[in-house]
Formats: sequence, structure tokens, C-alpha cells
Amino acid sequence: MTTTPRTRLSPERRREQLLDLGVRLLAHRSLDELSIDLLAEEAGISRGLLYHYFGSKQAFHEAVVRHAADDLIAQTTPPTDGDPLERLLTSVTAYVDYVVANHEGYVSLVKAAAGGNESLRAIYEDARSALNGRVFREDVHGEIVPDTPANRLVVRGWSAMVEELVLSWIDDPRGVTRADLLAIVTGSLPAIVGVTPGR
Repeated sequence: MTTTPRTRLSPERRREQLLDLGVRLLAHRSLDELSIDLLAEEAGISRGLLYHYFGSKQAFHEAVVRHAADDLIAQTTPPTDGDPLERLLTSVTAYVDYVVANHEGYVSLVKAAAGGNESLRAIYEDARSALNGRVFREDVHGEIVPDTPANRLVVRGWSAMVEELVLSWIDDPRGVTRADLLAIVTGSLPAIVGVTPGR
């Protein structure tokens, strides 16, 4: 009988593995419920080893949230080909699916950012800026929205509206289908931009 030799992970790879697990656990629980003890139990390692990798509970939470934000940005990357509004729809669809799949963790991040946690707010704002910035990116197919100060302001407001719409829809769809939601979210951006001066 032979046994498969255990592969020793580098510290960087082990930390990445723990962050992946933290993000999976965060999908269905609030940030406050994501404890060092829970992650240690799920990972089958000691609390001491987790403190070795992250230093403190706060640093652990920040690392997991940063990892989740990076996942959100990666998963909502629009395709490089196609009509600008079709690419927007693809990206928005991925955003809705991400928030649905990671609802508890996403809501807790929004609350933490709004509640004055400066570190988590910075992560939240970085992610939001990355998502919003895609709207102004121009390529051979054109830009979704011309890059002007007024449109930057409008897109920031639109993204806040989208977040509220998606979270409210998850809590109580009231007969609004996923397709309806996506149509509202995608169609509202050109409509709002249409009233900005100097567009």
C-alpha cells in the first residue's frame, strides 16, 4: 500500500488558500460571524497558525475582504468584444450573480464601510472605483459613457443606485424577475447620462 506524499505549501500559497476559504465562509455569514476560530476549525489548523499569517482578527477581516473585493472585480470583468452596452450588461449580470451568491458577506461589507471602519471603507471604495472606471474605458468598440466630470458624478450615483436596487431585490423581488432587474440597471445608465450637460 502506497501513500501519496503530502505537498508542503509555501507560506504565500498557504495564506492564499486560507483567504480563499475565508471568502467562501463569508459568502453565507456576516463579517462579525467570520472568526479566527471558525476559519481555524474549517482549515484544520491551529488558531496560532492563523495569527501567524494574519496577526490579528482585524487584519484577518481586512485580508479576507480585500480578497473578496479582488474576486468581485475579476468576476465582473466585461468582455473585450462587442457593443459597449452588451459588455455593460455582461458585467452587470456578473455583479448581480456575485451579490446573490455572496449576499451575507457583501451586505456586511457595505454596512462596515458605512459604519466608519476606515480600512474596510477604503477597500470598498477601491472596488467601487474599479467597477465604475470600466464604464469610461474606451476601446475599438467605443466607450459606454464619455469621460467628463459630470458623467463621473452621475456614474458614481448610478452605481450606488445599482447596489441598492440589487440588495433590495434580493430581499424582496416583488414580482421583478432577474431579467427585469438587469434591464432596469443596464438601461438606466444611458438614460441618466442623457441628461448631463456637455455629454
